Amino acid sequence: MFRKIALIAILAGCSLTGAAVADEQADPNIAARQSYMDLLAYNLGVIGGMAQNRMPYDAEMAATAAANLHTLAMVDTRRMWADGTDNFDTEGTRALPAIWENPDDFVARFVTLQTATEAMMAAAGTDLASLQGAMGGLGGACGACHQAYREPQ
Repeated sequence: MFRKIALIAILAGCSLTGAAVADEQADPNIAARQSYMDLLAYNLGVIGGMAQNRMPYDAEMAATAAANLHTLAMVDTRRMWADGTDNFDTEGTRALPAIWENPDDFVARFVTLQTATEAMMAAAGTDLASLQGAMGGLGGACGACHQAYREPQ
């Protein structure tokens, strides 16, 4: 029994060491921006689910998701977009080099996202029709940036 426990402990330690080495090799800027995008997608999923009637409209949940989106859109993400973290220079990212070639346009698209999340924040908790009306601007802001600056899957 002791041998089994010792073997399990050794194997667990080896796998944890391998994970730690892999994490050390990952670029923290890419990891941070992917986590940031995951948070945006998570909150957009709530609002989009309601807008498309895939989940029931809940004014409080919609307002919270919209507020989260706006807060996230206001985060200073400049450090996350370090030179050399595009998909041509680094594996594990879909960020196109165009981000660094067109920084003013990239920033302008973030400003558009900020404006769209502000409009969604005003609409989301009002009623379903208002939420649905604000989806075009929000979806357009996300889609326009992704079309220009993210490699398709």
